[in-house]
Amino acid sequence: METIINEFKEIAANPKKQLAMYKAQGKKVIGVLPYYAPEELVYAADMVPFGVWGSNDKNISRAKEYCATFYCTIAQLSLEMLLDGSLDDLSGIITPTICDTLRPMSQNIRVAMGDKMPVIFLAHPQNRSASYGLKFCVEQYTNVKKELEKITGKEITDADILESIKVYNASRKARREFVKLASEHCDVIKPTVRSAVLKAAFFMLKDEYTAKLEELNQKLAALPICKWHGKKIVTSGIIYDNPTLLAALEDNDIAIAADDVAYESRAFRIDAPEDAEPMMALAKQFANIDCDVLLYDAESAKNNRGEFVAKMVKDSGAKGLILFMQQFCDPEEMEYPYLKKALDAAKIPHIKIGIDQQMHDFGQAKTAIQAFAESL
Repeated sequence: METIINEFKEIAANPKKQLAMYKAQGKKVIGVLPYYAPEELVYAADMVPFGVWGSNDKNISRAKEYCATFYCTIAQLSLEMLLDGSLDDLSGIITPTICDTLRPMSQNIRVAMGDKMPVIFLAHPQNRSASYGLKFCVEQYTNVKKELEKITGKEITDADILESIKVYNASRKARREFVKLASEHCDVIKPTVRSAVLKAAFFMLKDEYTAKLEELNQKLAALPICKWHGKKIVTSGIIYDNPTLLAALEDNDIAIAADDVAYESRAFRIDAPEDAEPMMALAKQFANIDCDVLLYDAESAKNNRGEFVAKMVKDSGAKGLILFMQQFCDPEEMEYPYLKKALDAAKIPHIKIGIDQQMHDFGQAKTAIQAFAESL
């Protein structure tokens, strides 16, 4: 088990090395910005989807020429890596427009890249479930498919896409199982390990990742459920993968029971149907995603996302919730009063900790986490 965990840790910590490995194997790699891009199409084209979620190890320099100061550091550092050569081995990049930063950012990237690599624009529909929304989504995905075919030089068939959907559904299922097992065996799967295992998925071919994860799941399932004497929490936010931040949870005997995090469970919560026309299946998968702060809710007055998160805390047996608030993330910041109201109504203790990928001093965050742990 330790060997598998260490392999995941190595991949999560060294994505550039993983990119170079695929390049050396003669594979084409397509960068995918956050999030809800149809990675299945990249996989179906015999190329490698590669997550681009900023970096904890770089400073924003050249990207300042293209970015407004109020862009989140995830977006700015993703562009920084494209500009500084870190991602030169990519054969192209998909730029979804899922939030008010990524919409203009997609054009900033197009200008910044010039002829360096193809930039594939992806606009998602707001009205995702309506027939016209599904039609628009299929049209957008079809455009992505055509651009990928130009890069790979081969046709992406319906059979290819259906097979890819099956591979991705298996991967999502394995990750959901891992999240459950990680809570049951939190003495082994500590926050830093949990993060590394889930993070590695963004830098591996999904069939390779799933095979390794299923092996780990089998080994975890064979262990007796641990009697955890610390505190369990649910985490929420966009991303909180900094090892120093995660270590602060471990230092205070905090384990993660479940998560409502874009980088983690939100990315694999919903499968794509396997009994529909493949492109429509991908559109329906996007339409079926619920309780996500970044996605438009046509019946906003009936929005139950806050209650959904509160129920997650209760069902997981967690004692509270930590919201890792990405600075300058407008959707998360604007939703917080409503989320707080729902958590307060359910009498769930919680704290909000502001973070970004340029943070190097976590003193205040560590103090807040320690005080929260002591209060539970």
